[in-house]
Amino acid sequence: MDKENTGLLAGPDGVARCFWHGNLPDYLHYHDHEWGRPVADDRRLFEKICLEGFQSGLSWLTILRKRENFREAFANFEFDKVAAFTDKDVERLLGNAGIIRHRGKIVSTINNAKRAREMADEFGSLAAWFWKFEPGKDERPVIVDLAHLRANPTTAVSVRISKELKKRGWSFVGPTTVYAFMQAMGLVNDHLEGCVCRKEVEKERRAFKRPK
Repeated sequence: MDKENTGLLAGPDGVARCFWHGNLPDYLHYHDHEWGRPVADDRRLFEKICLEGFQSGLSWLTILRKRENFREAFANFEFDKVAAFTDKDVERLLGNAGIIRHRGKIVSTINNAKRAREMADEFGSLAAWFWKFEPGKDERPVIVDLAHLRANPTTAVSVRISKELKKRGWSFVGPTTVYAFMQAMGLVNDHLEGCVCRKEVEKERRAFKRPK
């Protein structure tokens, strides 16, 4: 299986999957059980967009392996709790070797928690706001292959969401970060054609009740 051309890699079970997990057990589990499956839970959505911001300039595997540390450090990403963090919390987090100690990203997460609360109050939930941007069929490729993903690290929709979030005061939410969030949270199904998870995820998306 030529992953350089197809983007597919046989797992330990011999089944074809998107190549990027590299058959690392924790990354493989994330690929099979989380990535691309639709999410309507506000806590998980907030966690993911924050962690995508922390990933900027790093690999997702680095963040994934620190995720439990991040959850402990940031009150399990309950945005009402994070919104109440103070300068003392910033200093505490800067001293936490288990997370990414980047002042700008830490401060951004606290700021974004406040913005998330505002949006949840206005729209009923964070999920309702994000899911209203779900791309229509005319905004999606007929076939999701490696060439398409390489050519589209951002999309018109991710650019639109990024601009709207920034207008609302969010930070570390550029179009690439937003598109990675969309892929992970199931707003799109970017499992490659031929990946064992693609049909499973599509089935979940069809059954998924969109938040309103």
